[in-house]
Amino acid sequence: MIAEAGLAALWIAAALSLLQLALGTMALRTEGGDLLRTVRPIAAAQAVMAALAFGLLILLFLRTDLSVALVAANSHSAKPWLYKFAGAWGNHEGSMLLWVTVLAVAGGAVALFERTLAQRTLIATLAAQAAIGLGFYAFLLFSSNPFARLDPAPAQGQGLNPLLQDPGLAFHPPTLYFGYVGISIAFSFAVGALITRDVGAAFARAMRPWVLAAWVFLTIGITAGSYWAYYELGWGGWWFWDPVENASLMPWLAATALLHSVTVLATRDSLRAWTVMLAVVAFSMSMVGTFLVRSGILTSVHAFAVDPERGFFILVLLALYIGGALTLFGLRVGTVREGATFEPISREGTLVANNLLLSAILGIVMVGTLYPLGAEAVTGEKLSVGPPYFNSAAGPIALVLVVVMAAGPLARWRRDKARDVLNRIAVPVLLSAIALFAVVLLAPGIHILPALGLVLALGVGAASIAPLWKRNLRRTPLFTWGMVIAHLGIAVSLAGMASESAFTKETLVAARVGETVSVGPYSVRFDAADPIAGPNWTAIEGKLTAQRGDGTPFTLKPQARMFSSPPTETSEAAIATRLDGQLYTVLGRSDGEGRWQLRLWWKPAVTLIWLGGALIALGGVLSLIGRVRRERRTRREAALA
Repeated sequence: MIAEAGLAALWIAAALSLLQLALGTMALRTEGGDLLRTVRPIAAAQAVMAALAFGLLILLFLRTDLSVALVAANSHSAKPWLYKFAGAWGNHEGSMLLWVTVLAVAGGAVALFERTLAQRTLIATLAAQAAIGLGFYAFLLFSSNPFARLDPAPAQGQGLNPLLQDPGLAFHPPTLYFGYVGISIAFSFAVGALITRDVGAAFARAMRPWVLAAWVFLTIGITAGSYWAYYELGWGGWWFWDPVENASLMPWLAATALLHSVTVLATRDSLRAWTVMLAVVAFSMSMVGTFLVRSGILTSVHAFAVDPERGFFILVLLALYIGGALTLFGLRVGTVREGATFEPISREGTLVANNLLLSAILGIVMVGTLYPLGAEAVTGEKLSVGPPYFNSAAGPIALVLVVVMAAGPLARWRRDKARDVLNRIAVPVLLSAIALFAVVLLAPGIHILPALGLVLALGVGAASIAPLWKRNLRRTPLFTWGMVIAHLGIAVSLAGMASESAFTKETLVAARVGETVSVGPYSVRFDAADPIAGPNWTAIEGKLTAQRGDGTPFTLKPQARMFSSPPTETSEAAIATRLDGQLYTVLGRSDGEGRWQLRLWWKPAVTLIWLGGALIALGGVLSLIGRVRRERRTRREAALA
């Protein structure tokens, strides 16, 4: 009965979504006060029913109810409980139910807690959110039912993809979905403001926390996913430009541009039409990512579905939502007033440049991701667009972007002078010059892009903390601290990326037990390769003793695992993290003659990549808290006035 109760809750949530859309539309047309008041509780009720449906699906997985087709296909009674729990969304249907649940809960939160937006604009926003939810409810109920029964029930489940049997599954997908759904809320705000012709600073202030929260979750999800793939796949890289990786990067790029634009609109009442357009573009990128992952047109460890009919369903939804929003934008953009003007040399000007550069990178990533798919559909030939294209096309623009990012916070609003801006960034420029001299002197043979990355990382790091110069740090607003930390995180990640690219050392050998090989500053002795057993896998575990110079030896134990349900071989890397980098080791197969394949990497400063990502997310969280506190304080002061 649990599955039937979950399906019933899902149908009720879908019905409430339809009712929310219908009543919201009627209220906007008739201006009925009673109808306006009913939309909020309906949105909250829909959130409760969607959350109930998802909670019941988790319960089915925890109980390993093999009479449910989804559980039988993606779980196993011997699987650890964490992977039973996270396995509820480690598949197509469950992940889509998580998507819809977060969508409904976010809409319910807007209905319950949003008090600054004009009532008609809020109702239009909730109606737009209901329209988005309704399409995905239909997708679940008619194309991807997570509660479908299996008769007769099998004696045992097929198990979860071993590559997903990692704590990262409990963390990475939900954070990405929270980010995607946050973008959908921003999209609904933009649609609602266009419908009621209410695009202005108040609309931007209401939308900004959702954009900021979405951006934070996307940052966390991408950072966590990068490290998960780094240690789980045993390939030694942190970003492969896989199409599904790009599917999460594209919304992040658009959300970053939107975040800066909505800040200008909220604080300076500028960039009105541009902000609305970016909200549409950001949600479009999240829909494109959903289509890529679930259409069956990609073969990837990240992809969920292989059913083209499901992909066509999502493609129709994408056309309806994005086409409808663009049509509405075209019809109403003439009613969006220009807003306040500014000079090219100003903080607004640098933010516009920031947006244009982010949009250029977004275009490069989108073309590189979609072009091979389009070419294959037309010609039938498979094409590959890999790191050389993305690095060479997007890399230089990204370096220009960080230069603009460094100068932006040091420019004044509305109008500034180029000479004054240059004076304010004199110290960062000097530090970059020193870094350039050091790179040329100490590492003359490295590639130009990593070299420039190292040079700019120091300058951007200094420029990021420049807004704190000569300020009372105790009185500095929290959102200013957030901006500083987020920009510092960019510099830290840039330094890690450049160092990893420039200085990584790799050794690939076929070694016998007792042999010693070198990689970077380490000598590594291959001591043993022994069979071991885990809770639902067996493995050959290597024992490596590593030593750096005359330092203390330490042991690493990489594994080559074999899962029986489903039959899959995986590599479990053993990684030693030190202050200046990581020693990364992978055990491969035996050649049958006593030799084992060993892959060893020394990756200087590679951990800075994920440390920087954490700082970026922390900066976003501090900014969010600071903005929310200021808005609440402003409302209290207005109420007392």
